[in-house]
Amino acid sequence: MTKKLFILCAALVWTVSLMAQKISVVSPEGNTKLYKTLQEAINGAKDGSVVYLPGGKIITNDSIIINKKLTIIGIGHKYNSDQADGTTSIRGKLFFCEGSSESALMGCYLEDVLEIGVDSSTVSGITIRYCNLSYIEIKNEHCSEIVINQNYIRNGIDSWHSSCDITNNIVRSVRGVDGGKIANNIVTSWTNGLGFPFGGDFYDRGTFLFCNNCLILNNIILTYDDGYIKSGSNCEIYGNMMSNKEWGQDFINLIDVGWNDVFVNCNSWPTVSPAYNFHFKDEYKQYENQVGIYAGDGFNDKQLAPVPYIVTKHVDEHTDASGRLNIKIRVKASGEE
Repeated sequence: MTKKLFILCAALVWTVSLMAQKISVVSPEGNTKLYKTLQEAINGAKDGSVVYLPGGKIITNDSIIINKKLTIIGIGHKYNSDQADGTTSIRGKLFFCEGSSESALMGCYLEDVLEIGVDSSTVSGITIRYCNLSYIEIKNEHCSEIVINQNYIRNGIDSWHSSCDITNNIVRSVRGVDGGKIANNIVTSWTNGLGFPFGGDFYDRGTFLFCNNCLILNNIILTYDDGYIKSGSNCEIYGNMMSNKEWGQDFINLIDVGWNDVFVNCNSWPTVSPAYNFHFKDEYKQYENQVGIYAGDGFNDKQLAPVPYIVTKHVDEHTDASGRLNIKIRVKASGEE
């Protein structure tokens, strides 16, 4: 290979490496721009764009304002040993504000709070999927059609009387939803009165507290406190699994059975973590398609958004006898090669 061609190839490899460290924004027309920070990417994006986040820690200035329709996609939050680019972690708060309706967030680890409908803004159609989040708050009754699906939610979901579909998540508690479906979740029921998030023993004590006009079905409720599985008014409640409890209709009551006997690996309180395995053991396998995260819509164990990501990369140091440079890249999308 000539010196000029070698320099060109080296520059190309350097450019690809540099691009991999930046945030890519693809416009609805298919044009791509690169940005250094997430807020710059959001500010520069057209309505309807897709924002692709690289692996590593995305550091913000405390908060990120999303005020347009965007799909924000990381490469995943759950470490995979064959995933070449690591995981995507966002430090700072995320706010879905006026103008962000029909947006989505997928494949990210959020160190801080995610808020939807800030400052009484009307926001609808937000989708949160395949993420690991600290806490989700839906700020006002003007929010609607919020979809929270297949996430690890380390603390809980609090809604100020908005409608949501909350399905197939592992979450501590769900409160304040007015309308929608709360189904096929594993709820750890954090009810120890420590003042999260607004303070006060009463507010903390109650899974599904203040949920009205909801369909609550086929959840697994891992509560340690008797008497604190509650809901508001006009809810249809059936098919939920509990231990030594009876709630709603057609419930499944596992009498004198510990959750470690039911699941492959479970610490039922208070930690929400990908370290646990909520597949059913063989003795209870008949329930896996009936209740919990693997029933209904199912659960993506790998927590990968439906976009390609690089698994392995190899570039030969030298060209072959014909002057060709051997480059091998293995890519997966949604867990499929």
